Amino acid sequence: MCGIVGVVSNAPVNQLLYDALLLLQHRGQDAAGIVTLLERKFFMHKAKGMVRDVFRTRNMRALPGSVGLGQVRYPTAGNAYSEEEAQPFYVNAPFGIVLVHNGNLTNAHALRAELFSTDHRHTNTESDSEVLLNVLAHELERASRGVPLNPAEVFASVKNMHKRLRGSYAVVSLIAGHGLLAFRDPYGIRPLCMGRSADGTVMVASESVALEGSGHVFERNIEPGEAVFIDLQGNVHSMQCAEAPTLNPCIFEFVYLARPDSVLDGISVYQARLNLGETLAKRVVSTVPPNQIDVIIPIPESSRPSATQLAHLLGVPYREGFVKNRYVGRTFIMPGQGVRKKSVRQKLNVIGSEFKGRNVLLVDDSIVRGTTSREIVQMARDAGARKVYLASAAPPVRYPNVYGIDMPTKDELVAHDRTVEEIRELIGCDALIYQDVDAMKRAIGSLNPKLNGFDASCFDGVYVTGDIDTEAISRMNGNRPRIEETEEDSSRLALPNHSE
Repeated sequence: MCGIVGVVSNAPVNQLLYDALLLLQHRGQDAAGIVTLLERKFFMHKAKGMVRDVFRTRNMRALPGSVGLGQVRYPTAGNAYSEEEAQPFYVNAPFGIVLVHNGNLTNAHALRAELFSTDHRHTNTESDSEVLLNVLAHELERASRGVPLNPAEVFASVKNMHKRLRGSYAVVSLIAGHGLLAFRDPYGIRPLCMGRSADGTVMVASESVALEGSGHVFERNIEPGEAVFIDLQGNVHSMQCAEAPTLNPCIFEFVYLARPDSVLDGISVYQARLNLGETLAKRVVSTVPPNQIDVIIPIPESSRPSATQLAHLLGVPYREGFVKNRYVGRTFIMPGQGVRKKSVRQKLNVIGSEFKGRNVLLVDDSIVRGTTSREIVQMARDAGARKVYLASAAPPVRYPNVYGIDMPTKDELVAHDRTVEEIRELIGCDALIYQDVDAMKRAIGSLNPKLNGFDASCFDGVYVTGDIDTEAISRMNGNRPRIEETEEDSSRLALPNHSE
């Protein structure tokens, strides 16, 4: 779960990259980094923390140049506590390359061994993004041996990369003295789009909101398997580099990850969530008669569009019953499950009058571990709710995600190997209503008929890359970011939704 951005301009880009990363902050709060290019020299600053904390005035002044890229990170592989694994990553040969990556390579283990034994390249961290950078460097070196580096050689390198890489990857890289390269995996699992400003600046970013919020006009999505090379004069070259690309974006982007004001692969995230509320209404009616629901209350933030549509269709009042404290940081030195419970009450408070004596239907975007849901249901009861029903705009999360979402192992997923009734008992609500998997796919897919489908693997167990088995999942779980005993589990999916 990361947000990436790259810019080619004829003016300094440090402030522009900073602004774009702020607009992508919801995609990662663990670390942030920016690299700029002046002539043939890279200038980099990266550190753990939020964008506003990582970059001070002195850091911004030390980032000159009219070309650059940046990333906000939430780690899904490697060591969450290592400053070295904050991106961008850099390698000095050939040319000098820096890279940012959103996604997760499912064959990083095999590639790392291949890089050492065959390509004779060294990786120094557990990050799959460093593996990806070294594969790119090796392929660029092969393609440009004895000839100048032109777009044709760049695209040949990406073609060879697609043959070697497995998993999900949206990538932006800078090649010193040449330009900016952006490309996307052949399934289009993670998003990437491109836009332009009135002065000719070209930007690529994870979400359209980063373009629009920084004064750029959205032009198009980068297609699955496509590579875009922008030279230092701002000329855009593109080529399809995959043999059989298909568009199968991650459906969890629309359920939860992306900002509601973004448009991904032709689909409005906000409209997708409205549609989920519409299909969820049919499920609610078949479980709890609307006349037994006094009020519908969203669990902030991502569930609001679904909850408003659900309330409208059922003819039940919509109310805000929870208020978020947006200024609570991490809490330390509180080990174990109690940390997560306490943090929920720190981050979320009830408006008691909306609950007292009422039958309340709470709406969440998804239910992952179930611990947060259980605590929120109890908060509603403590506030005086007579009955507490819970509806999820997404289906049960039954399988791990391997494509770049920090999803728990299957044993930590509340829905894994449990019936809905068993989940309801664990969470403690009076009724539990889930979205239907096929209905979810239809509700979102109808917004762009050109889609080939979705990666919905955490819901249906079907991994679109076709290379995932139990052994692969077990290996990747072994490389999930380590959480120390004294550290709060700050995964986005362990907490109520971050502000959007």
